[in-house]
Amino acid sequence: MYIIKVKGVAKIPDYVQLRDDEFTLLAYFRVDRPDKSLDKIGLGDKKDAIMQLVNDIPFGKLTKLEL
Repeated sequence: MYIIKVKGVAKIPDYVQLRDDEFTLLAYFRVDRPDKSLDKIGLGDKKDAIMQLVNDIPFGKLTKLEL
């Protein structure tokens, strides 16, 4: 699975994309509201680890997510 943080502009907030190994979009959520999207794809219990990574990675850098 891969994760990328997308920088928002003006009134558009920052977003996060989670993609599988074939780069199919699994989840797309605001950085400040990950709960519902992560629960929907079954990663609600790993929210803290995912959000820690989101806070650490720079915008626009595709990063391999190892859970």
